[in-house]
Amino acid sequence: MGGAFLAAAFLARVGRRIGLPTIPLFILAGILLGPHTPGFVLLHDPNDLEMLSALGLVLLLFYLGLEFHMDDLKSGGRKMAVAGTSYVLLNFGAGLGFGFLLGWGTSEALLLAGVLSFSSSAIVTKVLVDLGRIGRPETKPILGITVIEDIYLAVYLAVLQPVISGADSAASAMIQMGKAFGFLLLLAIAARWCLGFIGRLIGTKDNELLVISFVGAAVLVAGVSEKFGVVDAIGAFMVGLMLGNTTSGDRIRELVLPLRDAFGAIFFFAFGLSIAPSDMPTVMWPVIIAVLVTIVVNIISGLVAARLYRFGAYPAANVATTLVARGEFALILATMAALAGLDERLSPFIAGYVLIMAVLGPLAAGRSHWLARLLPGGRATPPDLYPADEQEEPAGGSGEPDPAQRAATS
Repeated sequence: MGGAFLAAAFLARVGRRIGLPTIPLFILAGILLGPHTPGFVLLHDPNDLEMLSALGLVLLLFYLGLEFHMDDLKSGGRKMAVAGTSYVLLNFGAGLGFGFLLGWGTSEALLLAGVLSFSSSAIVTKVLVDLGRIGRPETKPILGITVIEDIYLAVYLAVLQPVISGADSAASAMIQMGKAFGFLLLLAIAARWCLGFIGRLIGTKDNELLVISFVGAAVLVAGVSEKFGVVDAIGAFMVGLMLGNTTSGDRIRELVLPLRDAFGAIFFFAFGLSIAPSDMPTVMWPVIIAVLVTIVVNIISGLVAARLYRFGAYPAANVATTLVARGEFALILATMAALAGLDERLSPFIAGYVLIMAVLGPLAAGRSHWLARLLPGGRATPPDLYPADEQEEPAGGSGEPDPAQRAATS
């Protein structure tokens, strides 16, 4: 485990020097030191890190739930809902069509639709902070779209689980879906009407007790979620949503960060251990096509969302390019595919796709002015009025809603 941490840290340090995000580098460390790559093998059996990897996934989604506030959704109003829904539907439709064209199977197509649909909230937030765009007018819609994506992701995973697990009949699948939605409804009711009680239950001035309490709650509910047919990570997400809205929410967000970063790195590293580089050539062309489909459809859907806010060329280009990155959600789906025994080509496909998209996402966002110049009015806008790659300090005391401020803090 120590070797896994240090290998991931070493590659991430090298990548930081050339401006690459950490997620693909953690995966690459796992591939290079895994049993399927010639040379030194750090771990012969990826299952040795199975529990730590599961904990990393739980903490990643738990933190995402902490960042989700119902007030964020209410403050965005109709525009945010329409922009987020149009973004998800356009990308999901393109992903589903791509999945069926590959001909790997119906369950595989449904899973691939999710892989191509959902942006990486971790990478999107990091890009906004690194490029100094937290104070930009388009940042709130970008974060709003990721909030809407999270809602659809929870519903999508609840529906997908019984489908890919091979329910014996339509009735059996409906029963499994009913159990999953019933449990999600129970958690949603608790998040809506029991926050006061939950806050008193979890609240303590002692940081040690608070850490033990929220980690225990996240892991326990994640485990119970699996028993009801809900992906464990979504159970953790719902716990984060509840605790993030209590009086202890700000302290929990601060305390969970080092845990999220450490065990999240192990999750990505462990995924890399399961990838055989020799399988990559067999999925090379599907990966390239998927990358092109994602970029084109993502730009179109991003521009549609920007149009709703009447943005000019430069902020519209920022919206379109910032949401390109794919990451942790695709890897969740890869894990589900492996457990369900779906087509073996899915794991190397998703690994190659995530590696490319996680690198292309930040690069595209940093060069959004190239796209802006191709849009109506892009050349007419003086570049010095809205330089796409300008390093800005996050706006302070501007009265903007909390999402941007929380993103900057994270």
